[in-house]
This record gives sequence, C-alpha cells and structure tokens, in this order.
Amino acid sequence: MHAALGDPARLRIVDALTVADASPQELERLVGMPSNQLAHHLKSLTDAGVVTRSRSEGDRRRTYVRLVPEAMPGLQVPPRVAVTRVVFVCTRNTARSQLAAALWHEHSAVPAASAGTSPATRVHPGAVAVARRHGLRLPPGSTAHVSDVVDADDLVIAVCDNAHESMASGARRWHWSVPDPVAKDTDDAFEDAFADISQRISQVAPLLVTASETS
Repeated sequence: MHAALGDPARLRIVDALTVADASPQELERLVGMPSNQLAHHLKSLTDAGVVTRSRSEGDRRRTYVRLVPEAMPGLQVPPRVAVTRVVFVCTRNTARSQLAAALWHEHSAVPAASAGTSPATRVHPGAVAVARRHGLRLPPGSTAHVSDVVDADDLVIAVCDNAHESMASGARRWHWSVPDPVAKDTDDAFEDAFADISQRISQVAPLLVTASETS
C-alpha cells in the first residue's frame, strides 16, 4: 500500500475520492489526468486494496471507483468546508436519501434534507424499520421532489447511481454509490445500506461546517 501511494498522482486520486465516489471519466476531470495514465494508477491502487470498483445500477456501462475505508484509517482529510445545507438525493426518496438525512442529524450541526428525482408517495417500510432498529425515526409520508427542496447553495449528495446520472452536474455535487436496498427488499439489504451510509457520514461530517462556525 505504501508503495502504491508513493506517487503524487495516486495521492491526488485518493484525495479526490475522500468525500465521494467517481467514475473514471469524472476522475479524469477532477485530477487533470489522461485516461491511459489514470487507468495505470487505478490498477496500482486496486491491486494494493486502496480503491474498489462497482457497476452502476443505472447506466450499466459505467463503473464507480470508491476508496476502501478500511485500507486508509490514518488518511489525512481535506480542510473543513463551509456549507449552508446538505441535501441527500436518490430516485424515489424512499430509503437511502431518507436514511442519510436522518443519520446526518446525528453527526453534524449542518442542516440536512432529502429528496428524490422521481419521489414515491411514502417512505419504504424497510427503511422505516431499519431506522427504528437504530434509534432513528423516518416519517412515512415525508417524500419530496428535488425541485421543491434543492437550493442553489446546497451541497447535493446523490446516494443513488440513477439519481446521480440523471441530474445536471454542478460544483457542489457529490456521489455515493450505495446499492439500492429496495431491489432486494430484505432486512440484510437495508442493514447493509444503513452501514454503508453511516460509515460515509462518519468520515465526511467532520469536514463540513456551517458558515457561523468559520467566522
């Protein structure tokens, strides 16, 4: 692992993946690296167990690269960033985005909300149940559309591949490729999604502060 990270270009890739997942094409733009050079460095990082790839649940031709959290326990994080609000987005606003917003309130003073690109009428019972098991509450009828929630100053975190791929890109847009628990609709699937989101929030929440905390 130390050998894999002994290259400044690979450290730039790791820095870019600290807060969000990215496709190879997105990484090319983030780190300013041509595709052939990026592919070489990603192979080295993958072989060393620093990053992993997953297939998009939306566009199956696309893959997303994620930092392996267990591989980098002492990773130096970027400086803190002031934000007005965090909005978590998935397609139906029935599970992942709802769980993320509820978990965020437990970790950060930065306001949070959730929304969907094509929201259902109610939160999925599996999400309500897993939240309850972990001491959180999800109001069943609290779904909303992104156009009614997202403001220009928000940091938008898409926790769904479909939502990420359907939304316009923006300067304050992150993506977490969290598998959809509704597809399997089992307790284990919802627990896995909850654990994935919880780990990501534990890592990212300390990096974001309100404007008043920076003054």
